[in-house]
Amino acid sequence: MPGQILATTSLPTLEEIRAAQELVYSVMQPTPQIVWPLLCERLGTEVWVKHENHTPVGAFKARTAVVYAAELFRESPGITGLVTATRGNHGQSVALAARRFKVSAHIVVPRGNSAEKNTAMRAQGADLIEFGTDYQEAKEHAKKLAAERGWHFVPSYHRDIVKGVATYWLEFFSAMADLDVVYVPIGQGSGICSCAAVRNGMKLKTKIVGVVAEGAPAYALSFEAGRKIAAPVTTLLADGMACRVPDEDSLAVVLENVDHIVQVSEEEIRQAMKIYFIDTHNVAEGAGAAGLAAALKERLALNSKRVGLVISGGNVDHDVFARVLLD
Repeated sequence: MPGQILATTSLPTLEEIRAAQELVYSVMQPTPQIVWPLLCERLGTEVWVKHENHTPVGAFKARTAVVYAAELFRESPGITGLVTATRGNHGQSVALAARRFKVSAHIVVPRGNSAEKNTAMRAQGADLIEFGTDYQEAKEHAKKLAAERGWHFVPSYHRDIVKGVATYWLEFFSAMADLDVVYVPIGQGSGICSCAAVRNGMKLKTKIVGVVAEGAPAYALSFEAGRKIAAPVTTLLADGMACRVPDEDSLAVVLENVDHIVQVSEEEIRQAMKIYFIDTHNVAEGAGAAGLAAALKERLALNSKRVGLVISGGNVDHDVFARVLLD
C-alpha cells in the first residue's frame, strides 16, 4: 500500500511463541478448534472455530499478561503494582498475572462499563477504578496513575502481549495448516498481529481478513488511508472492539499483512451471537462473534474455501445476551 507506515517492532518468532506456550500452559490448557456441522451448512463451506471463550477468563486475553509480566519482572523485579485500562478481558488478564507474580493490580474502566466484566475483574483480585466515557480516556488516566503512583502501565498492545496471543494461533494453525482464510476481530490489534506472526513463521498461504464494528471503524479507516486515523466509537454490543485511536505498531503490521477489513453492523453482530448459540450452543460476546458476522457477510465468496473463525471471548452480560437471543 503506497505511503503506508512501516512496523517499528518486529513480530515474535515461532521459537519465541513456543517458549511463551510454557508460561501460558502454566495457567490454562490449549483450547479446542471444532467443526460445527450446522455452522458449515449455514455458510455453505467447511468452517473451523477456535474456542478462546474456553479459557480461565473466558477470552483469549488469558494468554497475554502472564507472558508480558514474566518478561517485565525478569528485567524489573522491584515493581510493586500493575495498572491498565480495559473494557474487561484485558483487565482480567492483568489481574491474573498480578496475582501470579504477587503484586497489586489496578484496572481503569470507563464509566458504564459491563457490570459483569467489572465483577469478574474484582473476583480476580483487581482494584477497579471507573474513569472517563470511553476506553481512550480510561487509558490516558491509567497512564497518569502509573506516573503518579509508581505503578507499571500494561499496554493492550506490545510485542510480549503478541507472543502470548500467538500461542492460540500456533495451536490453530498447527491443527489446521490449510485454512484458506481466517476472520479476525480487531480491538487494539494483538489478535490479528499474532495471527500474522504465526502464519508468516509457518510460511502459510492463509488470507487474513480483519473485522471491525461499524461503530468503531478506526482500523478500517486507517487501513484504507495507510495511516492512523482516529474515529468516534458508538458500538455498545462489540465493546471488546471499541477502539477510537489505533496503535501505530499494530496498524503497521495490519497494513503489511492483512488482505482487507470488513465492517459489521450492530445487527450483524447480534445475529452472529445468536447463530453461534443456535448452531454450537456457545456463548460469544459481541467481539467474539464479529468474525462470524463478517464471514456471513462475505458468504458468497467463501464457496469451497476452508474458513477459520475465532470466538475471542464469551464475556457478555446475561441481560444483554438474553435480549440478543429474544430479538
